[in-house]
Amino acid sequence: MGAGCEDAVKQLSSLMEQVEAPLKRSFQNVHQGYPKETLMRFLKAREWNVSKAHKMIVDSLNWRIQNEIDSVLERPIVPVDLYRSIRDSQLVGLSGYTKEGLPVFTIGVGHSTYDKASVHYYVQSHIQINEYRDRIILPRLSQQFGRPVTSCIKVLDMTGLKLSALSQIKMLTSISTVDDLNYPEKTETYYVVNVPYIFSACWKVVKPLLQERTKKKVKVLSGCGRDELLKIMDYSSLPHFCRREGSGSSKHSASDVDNCFSLDHPFHKELYGHIKEQASHRELIKMGSLHVSIPEPDLNDAKIVEVIQAEFQKIGEQDESTNGHKD
Repeated sequence: MGAGCEDAVKQLSSLMEQVEAPLKRSFQNVHQGYPKETLMRFLKAREWNVSKAHKMIVDSLNWRIQNEIDSVLERPIVPVDLYRSIRDSQLVGLSGYTKEGLPVFTIGVGHSTYDKASVHYYVQSHIQINEYRDRIILPRLSQQFGRPVTSCIKVLDMTGLKLSALSQIKMLTSISTVDDLNYPEKTETYYVVNVPYIFSACWKVVKPLLQERTKKKVKVLSGCGRDELLKIMDYSSLPHFCRREGSGSSKHSASDVDNCFSLDHPFHKELYGHIKEQASHRELIKMGSLHVSIPEPDLNDAKIVEVIQAEFQKIGEQDESTNGHKD
């Protein structure tokens, strides 16, 4: 890290010492003993502009306090059948770890339907996975390796991506905005696998709009990506949808124990068990979904959403035209 970056971290650290006590307490939950690395994440997200990074982190801490994020791991989604239906329609999991010790998170983009519960439950579930990663998994790895482990990689499975995904764009934008503004620079690399034409067409128009830093993080792999991913992880950590060509993230592609999206997978059993245990320590368990306020996306992100919508519409019109000619 250069002298300028070191100086930026010192300036931001000095500013953070001046924030009010509730924000300092929430910041402890965020940094988990690694304040310098956390400040660096926010600085990177704001191109090392100290005042912008300071505003970003203070806004994020206020968001945490206003939405009770620090106690989100004490709020189980009940009954368990509701949580199972969320897991079946919001495909997210942890398949293992890279050879360097980074968690491998998986997202079944194409087969996630987000149609079994309200938006509030899906956002709550997403935040719980983020918080469990940051407060339990990453500190455990840091202790294990004797060095800060503060990020992960993500493998995005595009199997089943269709034009109907356009109806989920609002949900995906909400989740993406929560991550961008409150969990910045948590993902080292996004590996995109099982890519259909519709993704390739959208990627072509979206890629030029992304910041250079973000572009470098996205790697679109051939087929299921198995050979490339085996360079950075062992077979046991390979997501089930990458183990053979055409496997995809269909619910029928692997046993529930191997399927990292399933509630019966060890990661989700551990996560849900932890939340229920934390809730048992509270005298009053709050029922119902957590209504988290979703920050407004920045102008560039809003522009990207517009471009994706326009591209989906264009592909839909082309398909209609092609089908019309066939009739």
